[in-house]
Amino acid sequence: MTAKNFFSPEEQSRIEAAVKQAEGRTSGEIVPMVIDESYDYPRAEILGGGLFALAAATSFSWAFFGESLWHFLWLFALGYFPFKWLIRSLPAFKRRLIHPDEISAEVKEQAIIAFLEQGLHQTRDANGILILLSLFERRVYVLADRGINAVVSLDTWDAIVDTITSGIQRGDTCNSLCAAIGTCGQLLESHFPIKADDTDELPNLIIGQPDK
Repeated sequence: MTAKNFFSPEEQSRIEAAVKQAEGRTSGEIVPMVIDESYDYPRAEILGGGLFALAAATSFSWAFFGESLWHFLWLFALGYFPFKWLIRSLPAFKRRLIHPDEISAEVKEQAIIAFLEQGLHQTRDANGILILLSLFERRVYVLADRGINAVVSLDTWDAIVDTITSGIQRGDTCNSLCAAIGTCGQLLESHFPIKADDTDELPNLIIGQPDK
């Protein structure tokens, strides 16, 4: 499943409505974003392709060519790219070849990049909040600007992440995301109430990797 079809049109409308409702009470900005992946992890494909090609080439050369090095080399070369493509086409398996710390670092980096690219750092009161769902990694990351971080505990964002991930596990992603958006709205409202000249500065939902 890709970011573009992760939520149905009706669910997208509900999420946008939840953002509008939350932002209607505060000067803050909330941007949910759903992307296919935070990084393409080429090392995992190289490692997986190489390991499978090595095992296949070793087995075939021993079985049919008497451990010939030359036959091993062409068998390895023949198998490497198909196995590499196979790893690429099996996301669940590819994910197992990536260290969890690398996944965490790449999702965090992508959240920071998206935060900056979407102008969340340019809100008047430094109170923008990005909610990033990165599908390949199966990770949710919440990144808030310095204004809101100055008045709430950082543990607050962990609780919001837990709300969304629990919903994903139950197959109730849309409702859990809307609930998280509502919680963000309440936090913003209590510290950054709406002002007379407030405008909706940012998108209410971003689906897919934004154009750079």
